[in-house]
Amino acid sequence: MYWPLGAPRIYAASPRPPDPKTSPDDGSTETDLLALRVSRNGHLFATITSTTLTIWQTRPTAVLASVIRSPQSLSSYGPNVSLLLRPDSGIIVVQTLQGYLITYSLATDPNARVYKLQHEYSRTRRQSIAAQMAAHADTENIMEVSVRFRMVIKVDAGVGRALALDDELVVATEKPAAVQCIRWTPDSTGNQTSTELLSRMAWISKKTNILDMVHDRAMSLSAWITGDGKAYAVQRLPPTPKSLESTQRLFRGYGFHNPTNEDEYALKASINARFSLIAIGCANGHVLVYSAKDYVGSIPLSHKVGPPVSLQSSGQITFLKWSPDGYCLFAGFERGWMTWSVYGKPGGSSFTSDRLISESNGEGWLMGVRDGSWLSGGFEILLLGQNDDRLWVLDMARSATTSCYSSANVSRTLLQTYPGLMIYRGYDLSDITTISAESSLWHHVQIPASYLSNQGPIRSAVISPDGRYVAIAGRRGLAHYSVNSGRWKTFDDPQVESAFAVRGGMCWYQHILIAAVEADESYELRLYSRELSLDDSSLLHVENLPAPAVLISPSGDDSLLVYTFENTLYHYIITATTGTIKLVQVGQIAFHGIVRAPARVRAVSWIIPDAQMEIGDPSQDVAVASVLFLVDGKLVLLQPTTTDSGDLKYDMRVIAHDVEYYALMRDQLPYDPTHERSLPPSPSLDIQRNGDHSGQGLNDSLWTFNGTDILVWPDVQDVLKSTSIESGTELNPSVQVFVDFYP
Repeated sequence: MYWPLGAPRIYAASPRPPDPKTSPDDGSTETDLLALRVSRNGHLFATITSTTLTIWQTRPTAVLASVIRSPQSLSSYGPNVSLLLRPDSGIIVVQTLQGYLITYSLATDPNARVYKLQHEYSRTRRQSIAAQMAAHADTENIMEVSVRFRMVIKVDAGVGRALALDDELVVATEKPAAVQCIRWTPDSTGNQTSTELLSRMAWISKKTNILDMVHDRAMSLSAWITGDGKAYAVQRLPPTPKSLESTQRLFRGYGFHNPTNEDEYALKASINARFSLIAIGCANGHVLVYSAKDYVGSIPLSHKVGPPVSLQSSGQITFLKWSPDGYCLFAGFERGWMTWSVYGKPGGSSFTSDRLISESNGEGWLMGVRDGSWLSGGFEILLLGQNDDRLWVLDMARSATTSCYSSANVSRTLLQTYPGLMIYRGYDLSDITTISAESSLWHHVQIPASYLSNQGPIRSAVISPDGRYVAIAGRRGLAHYSVNSGRWKTFDDPQVESAFAVRGGMCWYQHILIAAVEADESYELRLYSRELSLDDSSLLHVENLPAPAVLISPSGDDSLLVYTFENTLYHYIITATTGTIKLVQVGQIAFHGIVRAPARVRAVSWIIPDAQMEIGDPSQDVAVASVLFLVDGKLVLLQPTTTDSGDLKYDMRVIAHDVEYYALMRDQLPYDPTHERSLPPSPSLDIQRNGDHSGQGLNDSLWTFNGTDILVWPDVQDVLKSTSIESGTELNPSVQVFVDFYP
């Protein structure tokens, strides 16, 4: 989940200082920002006013170039109304009021610099710091960028909406209602334009036009919104031979949102590839989230969310954007904004602010937003206010579970921000201390500037089960931190750090960090000790993998589960002797034909019978283990059975839907009375303290969060029994725990 953090940073390209006493309702000016677009890599973004196109650098935020249109251009083509940016940021398209598309190319000089950091230190120690920072200065400098005019495209049929893709520009025209595809460069036959009338698309409503289009590259799917309030999931068809051009079809689509009244008319859309969801913003201010199960039209409604105020207080939806990892939905309204978790738990909101105070202080980001986009891998969101010439960059804190699903990250709260980490210390303090308003329960950690500048943004973070250590991984390399000593360890050699990337996650075993990495087209499990320096010579063990890891997960006291893209689950035992530690593979399970898409698996755990855990051979664990998979939002249980021929097969059953995360308590750190911490009072804890072990309490329970409530099965063994084929019974009901906030 995501949480807004602090006050936003403010940027403006206009030399006119904003007047905080001017209300946005007083009218717009030619310096007001109308739209923004961010490049795919997130390094650049562009904004427009009615007369000006501006190119910005994301970090550090600065204006790189600007194009001010002449009065003659404004008279001939009309003022700017919308903006498009090819995903690689090579071409910019400005849509004008009179139906023209003005295209520009972005040219860069890799050797030229506009801004350069200066380190002026006089002391010897500070000189060494300056030399170290200078080694990373190239990542902070800004290259020179120039915007060059390419051409003006006149669309006689009128431009309703346009979409910039990698290979072509998709334009929805008005009269006649059609979709025109304009290639950036001509194809092998010299053709550059293809058109299909909406009236020839059998799957779309007649006598309508297209109001909005969004595209998701990962799913190769677009969402169209038409004038009659309907929404369609659309795919681009491959080109047909020229001889069949008369019967050419460019698109295939399926309608999934059919409003029953004008309040349900679709206005905005956003696609979530990570969870296969499509969010539709309606005229009444509500957001309907649909689940795209396949590409042949099976797109049922998943859930519905909305702001906590009326339509008169919120205004209509202005934009919808899923976070890059798909865990958060940000909705902008004419008079505010709001966030929800992936399955609908409300998060941050501006509707609780005092509008009079916001107006008097010029806080335009609280009073309504026109457009917005995520930056820095989801650690920031860029907002445009209503009738405002300023950019607002709001920092976000997110749970580490979103980037690295681990049982330790679930049980211990670790939040990531762009420059640092926030570790909740309440687990290690007494109850009296945690309820005191005077003590800080959060431990704030700054990520080393050298690692952040070279490898940021941080892509994953994981905390150890006892809360003593934290590891992070950016684009390349990794670093780890000790909570007790407050010291970071990073690679001394930048080349060694950049030689590998973490792919598949990390976890801690005592003071040993286990990381799944990709290096030189090979895939490995690497073991690093917190007590040793970070270097290839300090590696404790390297285990080669036949395929890249999707995720790694510790299980029990000394087991490690590794799930790979070849749809195989490997079981390793962590064996430690005096001075050495290594991984020993003792089993594997292939899930071909059972799990269809390994990349969609978010977490994996398994449940081994108690007798097998105590006296069984670890190599036989794979034959008796029941496996839990979290695939998108479905928690799937696979139970092993033996066929008549003696082969092993698995019976599959979905035990929970819309799961944002789950916790299998047998995977959590067991209670240790010698550990200096205070746990909240509970019946299970009292049993352990009193020495009465006649019952398991909640030690073998299963917890899930479905975006609304927490569901608990007190004993996972009851779940296994009720879902087995032999029992023939329904799944045991769970205990429902209502929560007012995100747990």
